[in-house]
Amino acid sequence: MSEPIWNQFLTERDKAVFAASGYGARGGFGKRPALLVIDVNYAFCGDKPEPILESIKRWRNSCGEESWPAVAAIRSLIDKCHEKGLPVIYTTGVRRDDNWDSGSWSWKNARGGERPTVPATNIDGNEIVAEIAPAPQDIVVLKQKPSGFFGTNLASYLTLLGADSVIVTGTTTSGCVRATVLDAFSMNYHVAIAEEGCFDRSQASHAINLCDMNAKYADVLKTAEVLDFIDTLPEDLFDLPKGAAPKMAKAVGF
Repeated sequence: MSEPIWNQFLTERDKAVFAASGYGARGGFGKRPALLVIDVNYAFCGDKPEPILESIKRWRNSCGEESWPAVAAIRSLIDKCHEKGLPVIYTTGVRRDDNWDSGSWSWKNARGGERPTVPATNIDGNEIVAEIAPAPQDIVVLKQKPSGFFGTNLASYLTLLGADSVIVTGTTTSGCVRATVLDAFSMNYHVAIAEEGCFDRSQASHAINLCDMNAKYADVLKTAEVLDFIDTLPEDLFDLPKGAAPKMAKAVGF
């Protein structure tokens, strides 16, 4: 088995501390999982695979070409969840046209007032990429802060579904994914993270945040292991929505 991605950034002292302190034990899957797809939209992926320094010229939050292998991994999980009748819940952002409600986001980024749209296509940054577009039975949660839980209906939807656990994918690993994982952990959900289904604009941040989450809050697992687990579940555990959700309000990406 290959070493965890974060090992390249850890000192021998760090490795010894984790080994001695008991962190990183396997928490285990729940019995009724929902798949969370965090912010896999054009603002974070760009509109095509290209080197990140090219992509961020037009999409300031883009994670560049590394987004797209993750999209493929997420697609495999979505397909498996659809096959088994498991909930798939997406998050994406929403903004007023004047960007007034960006609030504290505007304090930490010099390009925060930009609109990440591409004039030739007029793509909205908050639109979920077409390769994993939600199906009618899927749920889309609109948010304005890092965690998918903060100020949204996500927790109430999980309660309505009777979910006891979440499988988390998306971006950024160090930001919205981590914030969502910590809130899910705080609410006593079992949390699994599909490693190849997460991505970030910083390679070091991606690896170290996976390390932190695996140590304390979640099981970071290869996507293949998550797919194998889903295969063991009975079909139609959940009463899912039967039709499409209301169209989302006009949004401006961030």
